Amino acid sequence: MSPAAEDGHYPTFAGLLEREGALAGTSWGLFPDATRGTPSFITPQAVLEARNCIRTGRAFGLDYPADAFDPGMSLKRGAPRHTIYSSHPAHRDDFLDGYYLQGSTQIDGLRHRRADDVGFYNGTPDHRISEGTPDLGIQEWADTPIAGRGVLLDLAGYRAGQGAPIDHAAGEPLGLDLIEAVLDAQSVTLQQGDILMLHIGWCEWFLGLPQEDKQRMREGRRTTGVAQSEEFVGWAWDHRLALLAADNFAFECLPALPSSPYRDSAPNDHGMMHQQLLAKLGMPLGELWRLGPLARHMRSTGQWDAFITIKPLNITGGTGSPANATALM
Repeated sequence: MSPAAEDGHYPTFAGLLEREGALAGTSWGLFPDATRGTPSFITPQAVLEARNCIRTGRAFGLDYPADAFDPGMSLKRGAPRHTIYSSHPAHRDDFLDGYYLQGSTQIDGLRHRRADDVGFYNGTPDHRISEGTPDLGIQEWADTPIAGRGVLLDLAGYRAGQGAPIDHAAGEPLGLDLIEAVLDAQSVTLQQGDILMLHIGWCEWFLGLPQEDKQRMREGRRTTGVAQSEEFVGWAWDHRLALLAADNFAFECLPALPSSPYRDSAPNDHGMMHQQLLAKLGMPLGELWRLGPLARHMRSTGQWDAFITIKPLNITGGTGSPANATALM
């Protein structure tokens, strides 16, 4: 367990589970800003200390193009249509149609998921989650962007080095034991407020498939990701992580494991962890991040941390947004 779990400012995950009634297993009411969630773990001092991650001045964009996933894994989201128009020969302007804010590299906001048993984060009433209302909207992280130390765990590189590459075609679930093994192999120590990025390699694998294979994967809805477990949720909280991100479709594996402890508490999500992380802990999720180039550079240098900035679109009441994420090394 991380020393941060015993810092005295916040309960351990075991302590969260002992909270009474609807508060059990939640961080509701614990942060000074009720709408910010676990990015509150990033203090101004932590941002200043994260400057030490910038050693060479090299920058990496962590977003794929808005139309990269066409088709993508979502059965409803499609690629946007880009139109350029002009009012006279010296003018150009443009707009997008059918722009799904979570169709490519994204972060899930706190109104993206409702916990079936207790509702939206911090007990926000359902009627407050609609167009035009600000409650839990993505604009909270646009007004005050998420910035701080990011740590990349190269799960794909580690498994390849072990002679057992991750099986994306099978939609392999990745357990906490693998994550901890990579932490140890990279000699990384997590700190309060870290932005954790898992390099799984799924996005590059999926984008390299023929169109017909992409369509089959989409219809099958089977993707590599973190295995659902209460141990992982507790581990993320006890390490005081600000945000979880990965280069895959849903951060967690799909479909959820038959052994998922959330089969009963998240029936509408078929046992996914999204409800536990977003609605109960207030922990944002990054999905479809472009981590391949960053991972290869880090592998070559042995530097596994970077200064990360995340600036979502300033859309009042947005449920999610393109991540607009940058790594500075």
